[in-house]
Amino acid sequence: MKKYIVIILIFIITTEAYAQGYQNLFNGKDLAGWTIHGTEKWYVDAGELVCESGTDKAYGYLSTNQTYKNFILDLKFKQEADGNSGVFIRSDIDGVKIKGWQVEVAPLNLHTGGIYESYGRGWLIKPDPKDEVMLKEGEWNQLKIQAQNGKITTWLNGKQMVNIDDEKIGAANGFIALQIHDGGGIKVRWKDIKIKKI
Repeated sequence: MKKYIVIILIFIITTEAYAQGYQNLFNGKDLAGWTIHGTEKWYVDAGELVCESGTDKAYGYLSTNQTYKNFILDLKFKQEADGNSGVFIRSDIDGVKIKGWQVEVAPLNLHTGGIYESYGRGWLIKPDPKDEVMLKEGEWNQLKIQAQNGKITTWLNGKQMVNIDDEKIGAANGFIALQIHDGGGIKVRWKDIKIKKI
């Protein structure tokens, strides 16, 4: 009985997402549509996508097989341990050296929702410190990213965190990727990952 209820709920959620023009990037069953970079752990547990530090305690990434330029990305994350992670947009990678722009996902007061340019200019914009309390440590958080040409806007749990218009970002195209930071001890869960092209 429980199995049928879960199937019905997944169908309802999927139908609503498609009705709003969204496409699910994660099917809740496996990593179809994604590519693992590095030796850190990426797996599915209870319908959720999990990233966890491995024995190498190195950087790791999970990238979409498709590229996306202008879009709205909506997802949920929960930091079970050290939550130092992130969502890369318009990016590419060589080994585990990723080039692009990261929307930060990190422990409290470490700028979740801010934008960092990897192997480039570093921090482009950080949230206002008073807004960083929007992060719910150890609970599910909703992150929304809108990328339209050079304009990038992020929201955390419904609160706009940053807004930037940048020519270099506007010229780029590439995949979306989830990050696991180096150092070990990190575990983050992700779910309801959906995207709408604009």
